[in-house]
Amino acid sequence: MKLHLPWCAASLMLFLPPANAQKPFTLEQATGAPFPTELTAAPAEGRVAWAFNAQGRRNLWVAEQAADGSYKARQVTSYAADDGQDLGQLSWTPDAATLVFTRGGDFEFLDRPYPNPQSFPQGVEQGVWSLSIESHEAKLLGEGHSPSVSPRGDNVAYLFKGQVWLAKLSGGKPEQLIRANGESSSLRWSPDGSKLAFASRRGDHGFIGVYDLVAKSLVYLDPSVDTDHAPAWSPDSRSIVFLRIPVSKGRLPFSPRRESQPWSIRIADASTGQGREIWRAESGRGSVFHEAVAGNQLLWSAGNQIVFPWERDGWLHLYAVPANGGAAKLLTPGNFEVEDVALSPNRAEIVFSSNQDDVDRRHVWKVSPTADRPSAVTSGSGIEMAPVFSSDNRTILLLHSDAQTPMRPAVLSSKGELRDLAPDSLPSDFPARSLVTPQQVILSSADGMAIHGQLFLPANAADGGRHPAIVFFHGGSRRQMLLGWHYMFYYSNAYAMNQYLASRGYIVLSVNYRSGIGYGLDFREALNYGAMGASEFNDVQGAGVYLRSRADVDPRRIGLWGGSYGGYLTALGLARASDMFAAGVDVHGVHDWNTEIPNFLPSYKPNERSDSARLAWESSPLSSVSTWRSPVLLIQGDDDRNVPFSETVDLAEALRKQGVSFEQLVFPDEIHDFLLHRTWLAAYHAASDFFDRHFKSPGN
Repeated sequence: MKLHLPWCAASLMLFLPPANAQKPFTLEQATGAPFPTELTAAPAEGRVAWAFNAQGRRNLWVAEQAADGSYKARQVTSYAADDGQDLGQLSWTPDAATLVFTRGGDFEFLDRPYPNPQSFPQGVEQGVWSLSIESHEAKLLGEGHSPSVSPRGDNVAYLFKGQVWLAKLSGGKPEQLIRANGESSSLRWSPDGSKLAFASRRGDHGFIGVYDLVAKSLVYLDPSVDTDHAPAWSPDSRSIVFLRIPVSKGRLPFSPRRESQPWSIRIADASTGQGREIWRAESGRGSVFHEAVAGNQLLWSAGNQIVFPWERDGWLHLYAVPANGGAAKLLTPGNFEVEDVALSPNRAEIVFSSNQDDVDRRHVWKVSPTADRPSAVTSGSGIEMAPVFSSDNRTILLLHSDAQTPMRPAVLSSKGELRDLAPDSLPSDFPARSLVTPQQVILSSADGMAIHGQLFLPANAADGGRHPAIVFFHGGSRRQMLLGWHYMFYYSNAYAMNQYLASRGYIVLSVNYRSGIGYGLDFREALNYGAMGASEFNDVQGAGVYLRSRADVDPRRIGLWGGSYGGYLTALGLARASDMFAAGVDVHGVHDWNTEIPNFLPSYKPNERSDSARLAWESSPLSSVSTWRSPVLLIQGDDDRNVPFSETVDLAEALRKQGVSFEQLVFPDEIHDFLLHRTWLAAYHAASDFFDRHFKSPGN
């Protein structure tokens, strides 16, 4: 396959003509595009790497500038099977000649047993590998994950079973570098490569440790009863700033948290461990720390300014404070949310994505710590995410999509044009021209809250007939669906499924229900959401009422589907409103909060917290199963680490007792975010067939 096209040819992909008629396409085609993750700029040579998941075949790609200034991309690994082995956690050597990465394991639950979705009798392994960019030779460095290459280019620190290990890139047996209590994470080399900082999680508290490779000594910085994390080095390798989160026992997950004891930023001497506070959040809004999507939550920028995320005005913004202390300066004013954040190599500028001026999309902006407000880098009807600076401190690389074409890596030219790095990677039969452009809708929930959604209309929507309709609920719940292909793999697949359903004549409504992101702190931390009252059910009802009000929808044929938290809302809608929703597909959903909460808070004992347990039960679909009448398809992998498989087992038992018709599709040894491409296809085919049987059979 030819890998490189002229930029003029690559640009054609950005300007596909709108479809006059929706041509049929398959799920295999709709999910066939490779999905990019972990766009990672090298510290030299202008190179950039990313991982492509092409129908389950995960490989690394590298792009670099040619003599004419254009970028040329090539695949540098050759994994050829849909084998369920994840690939990522990229780290470059300083000379950009070697890429270090992790293959295998569960990247969300890093210290859990390695998932084996193909049920190999011999099991599977996880390894840290080094890869020569020129020869493509790969070497196994050791068992583990989360590699971090030393700035000196000689060593790789990584984690194995919660401990810090060290491997030499030149070869040899790896060694355990530190034997310490707790579980280590967040490996951060000092700029001079002489020391290694890390976070040490110890149950109800946590420290920042610093290991000196010359002295072979370990010091903990300004230890306390609170939890410290996100260490960031000063340019001179002498100091570290870090976050301190006050202890807060007893708070339940999946419940609103708008205020708490304020968090703070501290600075400490990396040699002595002596530290002090340089800034503290105010009480009220913003007193609970909320992360941005970044390699580190604290960025030590030029001029000794510490850049950090804060929700002081109810929106996630970037602020800057002097390293020696002082007042925080707002860098990104306005009613919008900052998401992906990256610092330029020379520490002079920050590039980030946000939904400023376009609430249901993402665009890229940049700002310096001394500026009054950011400047736009991209705009328009596309979605731009995950920006990074090249090693030249000027060139910006990013991921982008639109309503028709999925996420792909691109470079922003000097003229402000997006040029795809691997334009030939999109399969020739990808049905871009057959996809509809979703419409933004704002509906009213049952309690009057304004809820955003995306409406997918089939080609025959205006034929004067009444059509079956499907409501989609995303998972999370800290997610936001957009007016185009999503930047997360799970929801890119869901977008493909919604497009497929629309192509088959369904009107599809994707709902950004309360407790999701993108619309501010109060929306995300909605009162009585989740296990504290299930207030999102108001949005489920609002979606049903909205569809019933449309002249093109058959009110007798409205279904629900969703995964994880979306599975929870699907089950809740069927349990409480079978008169409104005639069928549903529940993919690994939560059905009893008292079963789910201990999965994230092991100390939770329902019998010891009777009031919370009662409310959690009343907020669960199982508590309303007596009014559940609509048929449902239940789908789950039995090695799910996010939602216990017992959630589906318990619901199936309750539905049998109730006499409710249900079907099931179980994937042995699969996890929550399915690792096998063929699992996604099997699940989506089953879901589509299920809706067809109930909504398109004779008499419907």
